[in-house]
Amino acid sequence: MMNPIYLALDFPTFKDANHFIEENKLQGVPVKVGMELFYREGPDILKRLKENNHPIFLDLKLFDIPTTVHNAMRNIAKLDVDLVTIHALGGSEMIKRAKEGLQSESNHTKLIAVTILTSFDKETINHELLIPGELNDHAVHFAKLAQTSGADGVVCSVHEASSIKEACGPDFYTVTPGIRLQDSSQDDQKRVATPGVARQQGSDFLVIGRSITKAENPLAAYENALKEWENGIKY
Repeated sequence: MMNPIYLALDFPTFKDANHFIEENKLQGVPVKVGMELFYREGPDILKRLKENNHPIFLDLKLFDIPTTVHNAMRNIAKLDVDLVTIHALGGSEMIKRAKEGLQSESNHTKLIAVTILTSFDKETINHELLIPGELNDHAVHFAKLAQTSGADGVVCSVHEASSIKEACGPDFYTVTPGIRLQDSSQDDQKRVATPGVARQQGSDFLVIGRSITKAENPLAAYENALKEWENGIKY
C-alpha cells in the first residue's frame, strides 16, 4: 500500500509550502492542496508538486449544478491528480456527472465525496442546519449515495469510517481528516482521532495538517504518524 498520509499544505503560497517541505526534508510525501493554495497559485502548483514526485489530493469540494461540476471535472481530470473532492450533498445527479467528467479525460483520478465536515458536530447539523437525527447515520447515508452514484470513496471523520466500511464494503475508500497526534490541539476540528485509532476504524487515507506543520520537528511528527499507523504506537 502506498504511503497513506497526505500532508495538508495549508500555506498561503507555493513558496511558503515548498520552503516548508524542503526545510523539513518532506520531499515526495503525499500532499493535500486545498482551496487557499489552489486559488492563489492555480493549476501550475500541481505541476510543480508532481515534478517533485508528490502524490496529490486536490481538495476543492465542488458543489454546484450537475453540468457545471461535470465541465469543471473535465478540466481537473487533465491535471492528473490522485484524488479530488466534491460534496455528496450535491446529490446523485451531480455526483454521476462529476464522475463522467473525470472519466472523459482520465481513469486515474479518484472521485471522493465529502459527507459531513469534521468541523460539524450533532449540535451543528440538528440546530443550525435543521437536519434531525444522528450524525453517523447521515454520514453513512451520504456515503451510500456517493457509492451508488459512481464515487470511489468519501471524506468522513474517523468516527464514521467503520460504519461506512460496513455499509459500502472494504474497497470503498475512506479519507479521514481531523487527525491529531497525541500532544496536538484540536483547533477548529470537532471529530478528531489519532493515526492509530484511524487505522483501527477503517481509514484508508489520512489528512494531517497542523499536527505536523506546527510541530517543533515536523519531519519527526510525520514519521511518528506513520509509525503509529503501521504499528499502533501512540505518541
